[in-house]
Amino acid sequence: MPHDRDALITGIGLISCLGEGVDAHWDALNAFAPVVDETSFPGFPVHPMTALALDKQIPKRGDQRQMEAWQRIGTYAAGAALDSAGVKGNAELLSRMHMIVAAGGGERDYAVDSAILSALPKAENPGAYLNEHLLSDLRPTLFLAQLSNLLAGNISLVHGVVGSSRTFMGEESSGTDAVRIACARIAAGQGDLFLVGGSYNAQRPDVLLHYEMGHLLWKQGFAGVWERQAAGGGMLLGSLGCFLVIESRAHAVARGATPLARIASVATDRSRRGAGEATANAQRQLAALDGTYDAAATAVISGASGAAAATVEERAFLDGLGLPVRAGASAFGHGLEPSFPANLALAAMSIARGSLFAPLEAAEAPMAGPLRDVLVTGWGHWRGEALAHVTAA
Repeated sequence: MPHDRDALITGIGLISCLGEGVDAHWDALNAFAPVVDETSFPGFPVHPMTALALDKQIPKRGDQRQMEAWQRIGTYAAGAALDSAGVKGNAELLSRMHMIVAAGGGERDYAVDSAILSALPKAENPGAYLNEHLLSDLRPTLFLAQLSNLLAGNISLVHGVVGSSRTFMGEESSGTDAVRIACARIAAGQGDLFLVGGSYNAQRPDVLLHYEMGHLLWKQGFAGVWERQAAGGGMLLGSLGCFLVIESRAHAVARGATPLARIASVATDRSRRGAGEATANAQRQLAALDGTYDAAATAVISGASGAAAATVEERAFLDGLGLPVRAGASAFGHGLEPSFPANLALAAMSIARGSLFAPLEAAEAPMAGPLRDVLVTGWGHWRGEALAHVTAA
């Protein structure tokens, strides 16, 4: 039964290699052709961000210039979500809109990093050399520019969202907990209107180096998540921005907003990833949903990253559900912090249309019947198990 404290998605700002907005993504997913950059970082394909007319959401050129790419992506997506929800420029609503952002660190000074890494092996005293050059070569402003909470600050400055603000770090888990806490605060009456999401710039040599050092990247031509899993696994990163406007049913009704979907529940957990531990967490999360969805009208949007161990285990769990599955990362790459909000966006736009988009690869089965419920998973490439139940509003 509808309840005043239900958490409804009333706005979506989604940008990726597939384009901008839910309509562009819907069209691209149903006529899927991969958008991959295999030349900018030879040997490491990435899904690039679509070309953005930044003036549309970040009108001041000075604001654009002082942001790094990940901040521009996030600020743009946040503005698109506010537009979608019909709250852009409404000072009264924005003054009490709460913001929960999932963000990583800023970008590195590549020239300094390269010089230090090249000279370090030849230094007589590597430790002293490293300390000296970190102190003398790095710009003092670099550390300020890297602060993860600057994304929330830029959103506040550019779009006027000036309620409470929280920023979470922690890769995929930061995105899942951002959504979970927003929904919990709505249920508890601690807020009615939230802007939740994050951004990721995959077109960075430092992040590619980081994940390659962990042997986590896919280094061949494009392949979907499940095809990569069958061939040994690997992540294909993607630049991604997604923000959701989530509000209580009572608030949405009062302002005449049209909801896209309802987030019925969100559960997050964390295991050490011993054998079967992630599956056990997922099974407990699923058990809490028993009887609340009709399997004949339900699909899964998987947040599987492609990382070998996690993806193999998640696929085995999903096969046991017997539901049609789509892996968002096959379409726009794995975006870490905003991955879970982005997959919630895919779920909401599908529910609003009453059908699931077409399979993205051979391992995904079509769904002919109407769609009412979607289970959204987010296991993370290393830690963090999450499950959301999204249903018709």
